[in-house]
Amino acid sequence: MHQELRRLYNAAYTPALYQRYVSRLESTLGLSIPFRIAETPFFIPRPLRQRLATSAREIVAQISRPSLIEEMKRAIPAHLDAPGIDATASCIQVDFAICRNADGELDGKVVELQGFPSLYALMVFQTEALREELRGIPGLDREYSLYYGGHDRASFVAKLKHALVLDHAPEEVVLLDIDPPNQKTYCDMIATQRLCGVDPIGPEQLEREGNKLFRRKDGRRIQVKRIYNRVVFDELAKVDVKLPFQWNEALDLTWCPHPNWYWIWSKYTLPHVHHPAVPRARYLSELEKIPDDLSNYVLKPLFSFAGTGVKVDVTAEDIAAVPESERGGWILQEKITYVPALHMPDGNGVKAEVRMMFLRGPDDVEPQLVLNLVRLSRGKMIGVDHNRDLDWVGGSIGIWPADEEPV
Repeated sequence: MHQELRRLYNAAYTPALYQRYVSRLESTLGLSIPFRIAETPFFIPRPLRQRLATSAREIVAQISRPSLIEEMKRAIPAHLDAPGIDATASCIQVDFAICRNADGELDGKVVELQGFPSLYALMVFQTEALREELRGIPGLDREYSLYYGGHDRASFVAKLKHALVLDHAPEEVVLLDIDPPNQKTYCDMIATQRLCGVDPIGPEQLEREGNKLFRRKDGRRIQVKRIYNRVVFDELAKVDVKLPFQWNEALDLTWCPHPNWYWIWSKYTLPHVHHPAVPRARYLSELEKIPDDLSNYVLKPLFSFAGTGVKVDVTAEDIAAVPESERGGWILQEKITYVPALHMPDGNGVKAEVRMMFLRGPDDVEPQLVLNLVRLSRGKMIGVDHNRDLDWVGGSIGIWPADEEPV
């Protein structure tokens, strides 16, 4: 990637550096991180950073067309159609597989879209933890950024807090998820609490009175006026959790993001996006003929999280196994060839996926690209199950020297 920084890092890398990095991050947050943190950052050179940022912004602009949004609302199940949706989502993620374009240059192809939060706050602490470990390494002792649009740490944190809290007191805003302490993303919830003062709670901690929700804190009953929604609907369907409200009921509060965006901006949207960075995708329900070259496609369920249910090596039998009534919930998408362009000290290559993360504050007309996160892989897919017992894989950060021109 950024060849000189990669050379310096690989030359200085030791397992002890990695252990100090992870220990520093966990110590700062006061917990153990249950998913694997990768041994290395992803040093993103400016040309690739520019291509990813341009593609991400163009794709978000395309899916923001009011006519397309209206069409995509048909993805919302009627019993989960929450009132009061805003004009556009507060949180959007565009995931890019790093590959090579026709000119042989590093570029990105879209893997999926999400109108849902990601690990905004954790990335701040993860960058700082790594930065501290690089201080003593000649050539790497410099300031780094993972922020877009001219943001730095202070301006990003201010934007995140304003988007989450608005003009409310932080205690009137909650981060809602199912059993937060046992979520793999709990580290980000604690990071969010540190940066924004917003507490993570489960549904059982909410009380209802009419169309208002309340929580208890320090012996006080506090009205909840805004929810930072982290509830994943496919997870909710699998657990026996009682909510004090129905999603389609009008409540006296606002959402960040509104729950409906989980359905509207998702893999469901991909067949409607026409951009060089977006592989062709078709709903299985609209597939007239199974392609002869199935090896060039992947089969994906539209509403699953973390790669669950994805078929990388698709067969005609896999397609036939999807019931006719469920085919509208699957897409067949052209396969992306990841390039193992990040080199380990031993010369082996590592594949990368970069999530471009958008945030819309109350003063923004449209979502703004603010930062990224990275996942590294040496397996067939990015997920944990495909990278068991491998090193130099897992969650990472895409960084560059802070004095480089912003994109």
